[in-house]
Amino acid sequence: MANGGLHLADHWVENHKRDSWRRQAKASGYRARSAFKLKQIQERFTLLREGDITLDVGCHPGGWAQVATELVGESGWVIGVDLEACQPVEGSILLVGDITEAHTQQRVLEELNERPLNSVISDISPNITGKWDMDQAVAMTLVAQVFDFSLPLLCKGGSFVSKLFQGVGVEELIDVVKPFFSDVRRFSPHASRNSSSEVYLVCRNFMPWKFRKVSVLEGYETALNLKLGGDDIEEAPDIITSSFSVRKKKTE
Repeated sequence: MANGGLHLADHWVENHKRDSWRRQAKASGYRARSAFKLKQIQERFTLLREGDITLDVGCHPGGWAQVATELVGESGWVIGVDLEACQPVEGSILLVGDITEAHTQQRVLEELNERPLNSVISDISPNITGKWDMDQAVAMTLVAQVFDFSLPLLCKGGSFVSKLFQGVGVEELIDVVKPFFSDVRRFSPHASRNSSSEVYLVCRNFMPWKFRKVSVLEGYETALNLKLGGDDIEEAPDIITSSFSVRKKKTE
């Protein structure tokens, strides 16, 4: 089979798998196949427990909120945030807004009413432009901003899980947040496409006394600049004196 045929065959397999997850989601009453990603993360790491208060960032269309609400039970609570409005999910509050803006953050704080978060789940993704470097930079910055908002609200022993796209900046972000949790690792659920670069950063057992209100975004940007050489300052060249001079031709 020619290379083109192999490519088409691989594409068919990926589409078939994706359609299979969609069919399962529909049959199970979930709004998106991404619900199974959270279910598989939960099966592997047991991040959400009954009675938890959970923040769901990038919650549209509501699949993760559905799963999270099932896991935390009637004694728990899910607060979802997304730029796009979601159909209601019983047992959760879904807000419309930008999680990086002060107004939306204040609304989340009002809903919490000084109660700490037990877990943060984020399937957030920026609008894709098709320019890989730009998309990756925006995506990583967005995750760092979610860390900065939610970590001061996270209780001792809490968890944080967020989607990442493998590429520039991932290692630097992990190095910044690793000291704040006892366990930080990457995980690829089966429900993710094999061809996808997405991976989930799973952080367990938050240690707030190590966080000390530092800025994850600033730490990440500093580490990334060092890696890319953005903070390197070239030394000015030494000044060399010369005896050369221009002499005007004498005129008679």
